Amino acid sequence: MRSVIVDKISSVAQHSKLGHELRLSDDIPCDEGVLIAVRVQNNKARYNQLELTSGRMATVKEGDVVVGALGHRKALRGYSGHMPKQLEVGSTVQLLNIGGVLGVCDSANPDVGPPFNCEVLGTVLHFPYLGERIGVAARAGETALEESPGLSVGAVPVVALAGTCMDSGKTAAACAIVSRLRHVGLRVAACKATGVSLRRDILAMEDAGAGDTMIFSDLGVVTTTSANGPALARSLLSKLAAMSPDVIVLELGDGLLGAYGVDAILSDKEIRQELTCVVLCANDPVAAWGGAQLLGDRYNIQPTVVTGPATDNDVGISQIGEQLSLPAINALSNAAQLGDLIAESLAAKAKA
Repeated sequence: MRSVIVDKISSVAQHSKLGHELRLSDDIPCDEGVLIAVRVQNNKARYNQLELTSGRMATVKEGDVVVGALGHRKALRGYSGHMPKQLEVGSTVQLLNIGGVLGVCDSANPDVGPPFNCEVLGTVLHFPYLGERIGVAARAGETALEESPGLSVGAVPVVALAGTCMDSGKTAAACAIVSRLRHVGLRVAACKATGVSLRRDILAMEDAGAGDTMIFSDLGVVTTTSANGPALARSLLSKLAAMSPDVIVLELGDGLLGAYGVDAILSDKEIRQELTCVVLCANDPVAAWGGAQLLGDRYNIQPTVVTGPATDNDVGISQIGEQLSLPAINALSNAAQLGDLIAESLAAKAKA
């Protein structure tokens, strides 16, 4: 057991309540969510920030000692990497996202450049046994995900946001909907069920007015998959519904064809039946057409509205209206209109 002073604790360690002087172990279990300390070995001019437990973004530089969590990532517009099978002090891993996920990088999008290389210093220990100096490997999450959680939403309506890929405007739309529903007098809860650990999106929903919020990493999951996606959605929706909000806004991170489990969640009939409205976020009109076709053909879901970059001007809005016969509203320029449409849809379905 050794001591180390760390410079930055990433947001994936949000629930571990770590200080900046930590105890490390040379024994490194290669399990998802295990917190490790690393020393950054290079500088970067792009994609060079880390989200801290405070929610603030800090620039990472060579020599920084950082706490992150072991995990994997399969991003279309970022780094793709896998969990290492074996690590020891002195091994090299890469920082795969700005939330603090550490793994072995397999490929990088040119837009973000090469990743940060990091020297492994050891496993972060915490000491859960009162009065005893027995260190246990610290892990991400507040509680562990149940293996087969039930789904209990009751009469609480759920507004789900699904996108054609990452960066398709899901969080901007979620924030617009949260803000407007709150202004019409509803108590709004919000959660993010899929993606890679990063609290930025859920913090944005809190800033927009969401009361109770949760994200999959609260349940100890660093990166979601088709295997754990449905259990995460069930658990998050049930926990938020138990807090008696008027509506739950559910963001499904990544895309309909991504590797983070959106397909598995929408394939779950019981979950699908609880989705009162589904908002489709698309990057362009062709993506909107394909997304609507996929939702309809594979899941029998009719989107309530299309938003995202596809609706950035009147050309896209007109094409979506003509080709899909769906309303198209931009979440940035017409946030109130988007929120009002969702509020009207919720009211109509409640009446029906």
